[in-house]
Formats: sequence, structure tokens, C-alpha cells
Amino acid sequence: MTPSEFEQRFRALVTAHEEGTGNTGCLACERCERCTDSTFLKDCRRVSRSHYCTRCEDSAECSHSTGCTWCTGCSHCEACDRCTSCAYVVRSVSCAGCTYCFGCVGLVKKDFHILNEPYDRQEWFARVAELRRALRM
Repeated sequence: MTPSEFEQRFRALVTAHEEGTGNTGCLACERCERCTDSTFLKDCRRVSRSHYCTRCEDSAECSHSTGCTWCTGCSHCEACDRCTSCAYVVRSVSCAGCTYCFGCVGLVKKDFHILNEPYDRQEWFARVAELRRALRM
């Protein structure tokens, strides 16, 4: 194979991949594109090995999450971006190993934070309820 033939075949593969929208190994996924090995997704794109997610993109191994992008291993997260191994995290960016965080950025292994500030458990739930009402979430 010549370098020219390699480049031509490689470009053809890239083009075919970019044009494809099918899902592989998915069960009961609705209006999804390019998802793999997932179940019960809705309106997701390029999500793999995930379950019960809605409107997520470019994420993997997530469950029960909504509106997340580039997340991995997250559960019950909402509107997060680039979070890893988080649970019950909302509107947060680049957090890792966090639980119960709201509007946080760059935290690692933190619990019950709002805008990167710590709260006790009871106060966290009260404040988040207020924020959700005010932000109409």
C-alpha cells in the first residue's frame, strides 16, 4: 500500500464515520445518535456504556444523568461538563469524585458544596432547593 492509497482510504473511513448516525448495541434508546452499548437513553449523542440518560453528549459510563457533556462515570448529574466519577452534581465543570455539589468548578473529592464553598448536609439541601426555584430548574 502506498502512502497515497493509505491517506485516501483513511479519509474515506473518517468521512463514513462522521456521516453515520446509527447506534450500536443499544436497547430502547430514543432519538439518539452514535451511542454504543447503552440502554434507555433519550436524545443523546456519542454516549457509550450509559443508562437512563437524557440529552447527554460525548459521555461514557454514566447513569440517570441529564444534559451532561464529556462526563465519565457520573450518576444522577445535571448539566455538568467534563466531570468524572461524580454523583448528584449539578451545573458543575471539571469536578472529580464529588457528590452533592451545585455550581462548582474544579473540585476533587468534595461533598456538599455550592459554588466551591462547603455546607453542612441539611443547609446544602435547603440552599439548593432555593437556588433551583430561583433558577427555575
